[in-house]
Amino acid sequence: MPETVESKPQSDDASKFLRFKHSRIRLVSWAILLALALVVFVLRLYRLTEIPPGIFYDEGAHGANALQVLRGEHTVFFPRYSDGLEGLSAYAVALTTTLLGRDILAIRLPTALASAGTVFAVFWLGRALFGEDENENSTPWRGLLVGGVAAGLLALSLSYTVIGRHVFRGNFLPLLLCLSLAFLWEGSRQQSLRGGAWWRYAMAGVFLGLVPYTYIASRFVPILFLLFGLSFLPPFGSGRWQAVRAELPRLSLFLGVTALIAAPILLYFVLHPEHFFLRSRHLWVLDSHYNLGDPTRTVLDNIWLHLLAFGFRGDPHWRHNFGNQPLLNPLEAIFFLFGVGMTLWRWRRPAYRLLLLWLGVMLLPPMLARDDLVPHYLRMIGAAPAAYLLIGVGVWEIFRLLRKRSRALEERTFSIAAASIIGIALAVQGVLTYRTFFHRWATIPDLYELYESELTDAASVLNEQPFTEGTVYIIPYRVDGHPSFEYLYQGRPPAHIIHARSPDLAAKIRALLGRTEDLVHVKVIDWKEDSSWTGGGDENFIFLLSKYGHRLGSDEFAGFRIHTFTDISLDQPWTFYENLEPLNIRYDGGIELRGLALGQVAQQLPSKQLLELGNARSLWIAVQWETTRELATDFAISLRLYDGEEEMIFQRDAVLGNPDRARTSHWRTGEIVDTLFHLDFPDSLDPGEYELRLIVYDTETLTPTVEVDVWKPEFVLARLHLAESR
Repeated sequence: MPETVESKPQSDDASKFLRFKHSRIRLVSWAILLALALVVFVLRLYRLTEIPPGIFYDEGAHGANALQVLRGEHTVFFPRYSDGLEGLSAYAVALTTTLLGRDILAIRLPTALASAGTVFAVFWLGRALFGEDENENSTPWRGLLVGGVAAGLLALSLSYTVIGRHVFRGNFLPLLLCLSLAFLWEGSRQQSLRGGAWWRYAMAGVFLGLVPYTYIASRFVPILFLLFGLSFLPPFGSGRWQAVRAELPRLSLFLGVTALIAAPILLYFVLHPEHFFLRSRHLWVLDSHYNLGDPTRTVLDNIWLHLLAFGFRGDPHWRHNFGNQPLLNPLEAIFFLFGVGMTLWRWRRPAYRLLLLWLGVMLLPPMLARDDLVPHYLRMIGAAPAAYLLIGVGVWEIFRLLRKRSRALEERTFSIAAASIIGIALAVQGVLTYRTFFHRWATIPDLYELYESELTDAASVLNEQPFTEGTVYIIPYRVDGHPSFEYLYQGRPPAHIIHARSPDLAAKIRALLGRTEDLVHVKVIDWKEDSSWTGGGDENFIFLLSKYGHRLGSDEFAGFRIHTFTDISLDQPWTFYENLEPLNIRYDGGIELRGLALGQVAQQLPSKQLLELGNARSLWIAVQWETTRELATDFAISLRLYDGEEEMIFQRDAVLGNPDRARTSHWRTGEIVDTLFHLDFPDSLDPGEYELRLIVYDTETLTPTVEVDVWKPEFVLARLHLAESR
């Protein structure tokens, strides 16, 4: 890759050589672009509707916001879901939804294209930054190498392949940032506004103005531009101020367009300042929940763990990574560190200085945020282009050093050999990324659960059901409402997702059905297997509707059944039990058991007698709690069945929560909470008498709390008799 300085041709031979050189550069450029296009198509777009399977909650939020846009409810910030979402992704999904309909491809395509587009933007930016030296001499091979290596490695990155295939609004940030910098850099090379700089500065302003509409980390981008602009001022003197004044018309155009485009969201936050910190207030690294009384150590630890991502430590989240792999592999880390070192050495040169500032400023968002996932690649996405461009710089600088020391080889031979090695290394990396993503990441056993795919399946099935007047669908789940289902479900009957274990479930369902005109049928999804990701509790719905309605029948589908109920009685209050048997069980952990009710289906059974469960082998248990002081503990209960020989043969555990799903550490002093549990005893249990006992324990230490004055953890709820199973 010979590096030559452009000069005015002095002869026909020189002119031919220059044309030949330019043709080679164009040929190599197109070859790189073709290779990048192939890679991003395979890694970012291939099987996009299948992998990942389904749309999880935060992804679905963008679809729900897009539906709001399509209803004509326009805004620049959507506070309803995920602690607030900037608006660019919602409008992008609204566009693809209009063109493609409400499906997985429409919701995923905008961010996948943004991730793919970032690869090409990095290639362009690398060429722009390093296509000229500090004396404005053309260095096209350097620009091609730095840009090509950076774009290639970003395209082949396993982590950003995973992230790029998700509906993460952060995918727009590096794209717009790279485009703005590329237009700004090329515009600065123009010598006058008449020379074409004006539209480049205007476009740079357009893309920078769109940045605040992308992701919370974008709020640090103005700091990057400010520091980079100020870095041109020293040394202060008349010549420097003259240069600044000469640039003022262009900079004014750039800043004016930026301000104009960004004005709506800036005005929104002025009018709604509480929304500006909706998300960040839960992630602030100095929050007492995370710093554990030592803020300095927590901050330093957070910084250190994110620095280790460059070759030593990985993001543990499956939606960002696979197998805790570091962001950079060992070879990439070596070139990255070398590139950082050379950039520090040449920090006075604007291109190198920009990369240093870019990396440092855009690493602040992940370093100042803290949760259970450290490091966090999604929050690092704004710094990703700078990191990969620094790898490109490292490759170029090592190439130059080796070239100087390899006098035995001709320059052209050495360049071809170096290009071949780089190409082979990238090809190997591509094969590894493809195999890891499609053959290992995509086959993770918990992937279906992680992406809440059961709701995608449910929406698909319900969309195909024939329409019947007066029908309502109810979907038991672990939350009330779900944006993914809201986006994907297009059936005519109303469909409601309801938290299956909400203590006020009976009143909630009755109120919902009471608002339905001409109610005829209620269809309830019953998830097959008591899956942790659905939250369980389907039996609560079946119990209530069997008690206050008539069951017509059931339809079987792959992952669930649909039970149909009719003749629903709404002329009385709905309850799980008629009354609570009073109790006064005081635990030394600061919680009391105040009441108990047990039963089967619609029948309540007296706990003091031997309960004949028959061959149905099911039992519901309602327990009322009261806190006697402010708790610092999250309590759970363990329901255990013992046989006559005092051997535990069945166990069911559950964490206690109030109607707002808050655990006991968030309950108010004196708060009274009802909880409901369903037990289905296995057919493998022998018929006979058993004892059902309750234990309350700390979820963190697993230590039981004991009954005051008795000092035993176990409390006998009931004696049961099981008949032969059917």
